[in-house]
Amino acid sequence: MHFPINPQIRTVLRYQIMATVVIALGVSVIGGLHWGVSALLGGFVSVAAGAAYGVMLSRAGKGSAENALRAMMRAESVKLCVIILSLWLVFSVYGQVVGVGFIGTFIVTTLIFSFAIFIRQK
Repeated sequence: MHFPINPQIRTVLRYQIMATVVIALGVSVIGGLHWGVSALLGGFVSVAAGAAYGVMLSRAGKGSAENALRAMMRAESVKLCVIILSLWLVFSVYGQVVGVGFIGTFIVTTLIFSFAIFIRQK
């Protein structure tokens, strides 16, 4: 079953991926391999959560404002669960996580996701 993700969210996911790669390359030059990998993982957590949010919203049908609000609440819940599980997975599997690179990239990409509201639909 295929769920098309809203074009605004798809655009924001692209921006998140670009920011993640740029930050990871920058910090890996400055701090080394583990900094770069940590930044990539931090961005991945945010991108995965945003993608889950987009998929959940795409499953919601058209309807009343109440249905839209329920869909958004469900999507936010799934996004939060993906973030928590991804954070747990990264910190339990990758022992050389550099917290500053990981959390810094996560915060930047999460802030980028909040800009979805400003992207115009074509």
